[in-house]
Amino acid sequence: MRGGDRTALGLWGEEQAARHLKWRGYRIVERRYRCREGEIDLVAVRGRYLCFVEVKLRKNAALAEAREFVTPAKQRKVRTAALHYLMEHPTDRQPRFDVVEVYAPYGEETRRPEIKHWENVF
Repeated sequence: MRGGDRTALGLWGEEQAARHLKWRGYRIVERRYRCREGEIDLVAVRGRYLCFVEVKLRKNAALAEAREFVTPAKQRKVRTAALHYLMEHPTDRQPRFDVVEVYAPYGEETRRPEIKHWENVF
C-alpha cells in the first residue's frame, strides 16, 4: 500500500468515526489537530465532556483489537497534544480520551464498517 493510499484510507476512517459520533449526539469541533508533539484525530463535544478521540482503522481484529494499537507512547503524544489544544482553546468542559475503532474489511469499499466507541480509555 502506497503512503498516499494509506493517508486517504485513514481520512476515510476518520470520516466514518466522525459520522458515528455525530449520530450519537457529539459535535465535532476539530479534525486532525496538530502540534509539534503530536496529533489528535478528532475533538468532539457532548454534554460536559471535551473528547479527544483517537481513531483506529483496521480490516479486522484477527491480530488484535484496534484499540490495542493505542500504545502508551501514542497515549503520551495524544495527551501532550491535548494540553496544547486546551491552552489554545480554554474550556470548562471535562477532558476525556476516547478511542473509536473502525473495522472495514474492504477498505473504502466497505459499505457499513463496524464501529466501536470506547469512552474514557486512557
